[in-house]
Amino acid sequence: MTPLTQVNYQSKDLGHLGMVSAMCKELKIAETIDLAIPQSLDKKVSIGQLVVAMILNGLGFFSRALYLTPKYFADKPVERLIGAGISAEDLNDDALGRALDKIHEFSPTELYSKVAAGAVKALGLKSRSGNLDSTSFHTDGEYNSNETMDEDSKMVQVTKGYSRDHRPELNQIILNMITENQAGIPVFMQTANGNQQDKEGFQNIIKDHISELKNWTGIEYLIADSALYTYETIKKINDQHLFITRVPENIAEAKTAIIEASSSHLIEINKNYSYVTKSSEYGGVKQRWLVVKSKEAEKRDLIGVIKKFSDNSEKEQKEWKKLSSKEFACKEDALKEYQLWAKKLKFITVDKADVIENKHYANRGKPKNEEAPVKINYSLIGNCYCLLDTKKKLDECTGMFILATNQLDEASLTNEQILQEYKSQQTVERGFKFLKNPYFFTASFFVKKVSRMMALLMIMTLCLMVYAAIEYRLRQQLTTQGKTVLDQKKISTNTPTAKWIFECFVGIHVLILNGMQEMVLNLNDQHILILNLLGEAYREQYS
Repeated sequence: MTPLTQVNYQSKDLGHLGMVSAMCKELKIAETIDLAIPQSLDKKVSIGQLVVAMILNGLGFFSRALYLTPKYFADKPVERLIGAGISAEDLNDDALGRALDKIHEFSPTELYSKVAAGAVKALGLKSRSGNLDSTSFHTDGEYNSNETMDEDSKMVQVTKGYSRDHRPELNQIILNMITENQAGIPVFMQTANGNQQDKEGFQNIIKDHISELKNWTGIEYLIADSALYTYETIKKINDQHLFITRVPENIAEAKTAIIEASSSHLIEINKNYSYVTKSSEYGGVKQRWLVVKSKEAEKRDLIGVIKKFSDNSEKEQKEWKKLSSKEFACKEDALKEYQLWAKKLKFITVDKADVIENKHYANRGKPKNEEAPVKINYSLIGNCYCLLDTKKKLDECTGMFILATNQLDEASLTNEQILQEYKSQQTVERGFKFLKNPYFFTASFFVKKVSRMMALLMIMTLCLMVYAAIEYRLRQQLTTQGKTVLDQKKISTNTPTAKWIFECFVGIHVLILNGMQEMVLNLNDQHILILNLLGEAYREQYS
């Protein structure tokens, strides 16, 4: 038998990471970061290259902690992905920690804005609107939750607050984000204290960042949910930016507008949406309100209306039962308390309400003829009924919400466009859903310092940027060139998700012969079509 000898070749797993690396180069992520942050000449790997390594790790969907990065890259073609002369061992936790420290020292928000500005230019994005929202990320650690923070501190406080993850017992950190609505690219990110309210956070963003953001993105409209709509915030934003936001339904003017709209003739946009307009000067800002009715939302809301009416009518009936069993010293007291209580009724009414005498005698049983009572009290009687008119009004108001804008010129922004632009709020919500994916490496934090957690949130947002950019670029080219790819169900589509495209590249390897010659294995016609559509930089990664 011939003895085994070592053959001088290696196989490296390239997969979809070649596309991620190519997009990082196209967006000049490493280049921008290295220009912004001073570099130590004695370091083999630059801060920008370490950031790219963390993006590759994050978009590898293996949920690896940062200290396991060298292990993650052990079977990857590191030089091809990151740079010549770099090995997996160079991407150790000391180097990555150094990069995170430098990012925090510079300012994650400011550094991200520099990269985002380059990305918007590289992709040729000209978005009309930006979508503002926030989410929270929980952690098992205590961090600085028990410390008193200075107002001027560059460190956020990881502490308990309103938990979007339904884990109120855990400390958390907030991420505020603005995405443009053409490609879903995040153009702004900012970390905040775990207990910060959206109203406060949004107001600070408008005060400190919105003018600068408008200058380099060209975004006309800032879109947000009802947390943006406060007296103070809309006053501040009105002086420098146009907005489209949802009006909180607990505002008295909003309640009245919805009731009035429910009995008005609504203008139909499509089978699902119809609307009526109204002028408002809430907060001293002239606005156009769009009172919208959604048939899909109406179906959902009707279930809630039935429960609300049932619960509240039952509550008021119990109150009547308690009140009617109460005894009063005089008839006037009974009527006075009834009248005060009846003013609050919304779901029931009492028919033929009256006051009766209750005579109390010294002895039990039937009183003797002409026996005088020792005490006389008064109580209320009457029959209570549910107010079906109230139920009808609630039914009519289901599925209704109000959108507000300070753009009064309908020629510049039609009523239909207000709704269309607001629905793009789903782009930022999809971004947060992506970041909270359990396969994403930042789903749980594996860093010990708050400063590194803040920097890691910037890396996380960069991952979303690269993911959204690949998806946008491919969809754009498919549409422009009139081509399609096969989706999960083997159906042709020109709007594939980046995640599906990543899955299509599973099994692509690089064969390295004699430490020099490289061959990419297992490419098929669909892979080649996708790479040709994406461009030269992507073809080079797989050549």
